Amino acid sequence: MKLYSKIFGLFSLGLSLVSIGSYAQVATSVNPSGTGDRQFKMDTVFSAHPIREDDKMYQISVWRRIDLREKYNQPLYGSGDTKNDGVINQIYKAIVEDNALEVFADDKFTQPLSISDFQSNFWLAANGDSIFVKQLYYLDFMEDFVFDKHHSQIKFDVKYIELVMPSQTNANAGQKTIGYVRFKDFYFHFKDHPEAKWLIFQNTAKNLTYDQVFDQRLFRSVVRRYTNPDNAYVADLVNSSHPNPELQAFLNSLEFEYKLLDFENGLWEW
Repeated sequence: MKLYSKIFGLFSLGLSLVSIGSYAQVATSVNPSGTGDRQFKMDTVFSAHPIREDDKMYQISVWRRIDLREKYNQPLYGSGDTKNDGVINQIYKAIVEDNALEVFADDKFTQPLSISDFQSNFWLAANGDSIFVKQLYYLDFMEDFVFDKHHSQIKFDVKYIELVMPSQTNANAGQKTIGYVRFKDFYFHFKDHPEAKWLIFQNTAKNLTYDQVFDQRLFRSVVRRYTNPDNAYVADLVNSSHPNPELQAFLNSLEFEYKLLDFENGLWEW
């Protein structure tokens, strides 16, 4: 009788645990937007890897430029003289041919661009001359540098990509913005299109898709702007009387980059 009572008690306890487990809260570390005591606010419009706003212990916005002509960035630039297999032309095809990416005229994403207007921005310089893809060698993007306290990690939360026509390409009439694309759209489109590749010329068996490139930060970029009271570019913060303002702006950009690295390194010092 005593043995029967013990078995029945253990069985009842097991049923209770199963019942409690069936109503347990979803682990927010696994599913940040899962049901629970509250719903967490996240950027699901621009960010490919949303971070809960409550988990952002530190954040600063950074605007960067990838110069595709640099040796480190040549896998993104493309091959041959035309660079038609590079990232710029792949974005163009995704917008115009696949109609897979929305493009906008402003970084607030309030002014959608028509395909015809985008094509005019893409192919025509200020003087009306046609240009080539290889002459579009800047790829700008904006990201948030974030310390995620939930995972104790520094994360780069990219928001959007800006296609830019350099001043030299634009008949020396100044830099021209071609259009803005949400990074989330860019990320998931090219994740499913492996034909658009980051090209490893020394080992073509290991080419990567663009989503992998950004996840692994396989590019070299220069900081053009960061959050500051004047909303100014790094170049604008250099004294106009400086004998070499472009060089000084580059050095200031590197200094800010090292400050970010030092901040990350200092998180783990005791």
